[in-house]
Amino acid sequence: MLELVGVSKRVGTELHISDVSLTLERGSLNILLGPTLSGKTSLMRLMAGLDRPTRGGITLDGKDVVGVPVRRRNVAMVYQQFINYPAFTVYENIASPLRLAGLDKQTLDAKVREAAELLKLTDYLQRTPLNLSGGQQQRTAIARALVKNADLVLLDEPLANLDYKLREELRVELPRIFGESGAILVYATTEPYEALMLSGKTATLCEGRVTQFGSTINVYKQPVDITTAQIFSDPPLNLAKVQKTPATLAYGEQPLGNVKGDLPNDDYTVAIRPHHVSLNPSECYSVKLKAVVSTSEISGSETFIHVETEHDRWVLLTHGVHRVNTGDNIDIYVDPSRFYLFNASGALVHSPVNTSDAA
Repeated sequence: MLELVGVSKRVGTELHISDVSLTLERGSLNILLGPTLSGKTSLMRLMAGLDRPTRGGITLDGKDVVGVPVRRRNVAMVYQQFINYPAFTVYENIASPLRLAGLDKQTLDAKVREAAELLKLTDYLQRTPLNLSGGQQQRTAIARALVKNADLVLLDEPLANLDYKLREELRVELPRIFGESGAILVYATTEPYEALMLSGKTATLCEGRVTQFGSTINVYKQPVDITTAQIFSDPPLNLAKVQKTPATLAYGEQPLGNVKGDLPNDDYTVAIRPHHVSLNPSECYSVKLKAVVSTSEISGSETFIHVETEHDRWVLLTHGVHRVNTGDNIDIYVDPSRFYLFNASGALVHSPVNTSDAA
């Protein structure tokens, strides 16, 4: 078990990590989700022992590891910018941690070939990294981490340079393989979709702070505050400043319907995910808003439509190809039961009624 208690890291006058406390169990998958410069890599470097915290404690299986050099820890780390030994073949790159561990030749060979098969590297074992594509070099780095049988495996956006098909395969395989080894797996990503695909537990990060940590699906469906909700939404959340009255949520002069529960009349921010805004009315999608199309993007079987309402810019994610033109006046429809409400301080005060259907 890896425990961080009140960990902070200051570099000069800048606070890179602020008062982070996390408990990561053996055999678990733990995702660090946040935008670029949110602190994911800085936190991983502290976990690995590459940096020392300015304040706070880090223990592994109850032993204080602050100040223990990384070479004395059983840690494997893979960055988005892959690191391989340029003079070694792919085979020798993968085998290097096994040779250091003193494995016999037969066991070493079996482990190298098993990892190479998983990472689609069997045909490249005798090549050097300079004769590989960027994706093949990244797979070599992942394979080397895989065979190390480390206590702690840190993957910093490791699939970013791979093609779509292999990314999808490895998102399924890597958590299973590392989990079976009993390792603590920490996986950093900027993509909410990737976090949901991987499942496990997620810590959302913003400016070096962990805003929430828990089951990935629970963090997604029940964000504790508006910052966490925004981190966990791509495309961005649609936000609207509203005033609650006894009769409705007022969006300027437009009523948005009401929400269940005993909320005081006050100012709130409504958040609704882009795939919960529709171009078509229905029994649920009953509240109509007028909007003007800013632009649209067709992405395979989906269309992103960016619009301007009377007060805000929103984005809709719709299935199928919908051709609209910039400047078109359209009607959009929302379902009040899908609303998240946040108070003036940004804390969640209301979430969708049926949270099992809130995704």
